[in-house]
Amino acid sequence: MKTILITGASDGIGKSIAIKLAEQKETLILFGRDKDKLQTVKVACEASGSKVETYAFDLTDNKQRDEVVSGIVQSHQIDVLINNAGIWHNSTKLGELPEETIQQVITTNLTSQMLLTKGLIESMRSRETAIINIISSAGLQARAGRTAYAASKFGMRGFTEALREETKDDPIRIGAVFQSGTNTQMFAKAGESMPLEKYTDPEDLADVIVFMLTRPPKLWLNEVRVVY
Repeated sequence: MKTILITGASDGIGKSIAIKLAEQKETLILFGRDKDKLQTVKVACEASGSKVETYAFDLTDNKQRDEVVSGIVQSHQIDVLINNAGIWHNSTKLGELPEETIQQVITTNLTSQMLLTKGLIESMRSRETAIINIISSAGLQARAGRTAYAASKFGMRGFTEALREETKDDPIRIGAVFQSGTNTQMFAKAGESMPLEKYTDPEDLADVIVFMLTRPPKLWLNEVRVVY
């Protein structure tokens, strides 16, 4: 049984991953900003027999994140970290993109994930553990009107590749998932309408994560690209 920490677990992809992993009876630590939604996910996961802890806070709050991570490191051995939290911004040319939006997207999608990983990695790198970064195909191909989002996702791609090189002599494994459009509320939260019916269902994407984590010990998927 593994102890798995998932960020952005209150809805969307993170929620689906948590529910799928709960079916494997894994111990789950769930981060998210919405306390009520996290509680709903917790109840669903516990119904499958999983032990669950939830922490409702904004991952970009450095003080609160560091306090939570410090407590977790003292009380748990994290076997898998799934960096999934992320936000979207609607299609806007850079010159018209609010500075606040740029900072929020970069901080949420990149900086906070790096700092969370930094807080955990020394307790993970000497054991057979894994970090999976849910990045998005936007980390492979940039599109007009998505400058901040693309920058954050290309940053996560570079972070993942560099971290893999840093830890290549350690038993920890680093993976990346580059998924195309996914049928979640992320776009609606940013006030943008997308053709969700064409997109990948988060439950199917969660199956990919379970597949990655249930391969034999000698088999690890460094990078997975999912298209709809």
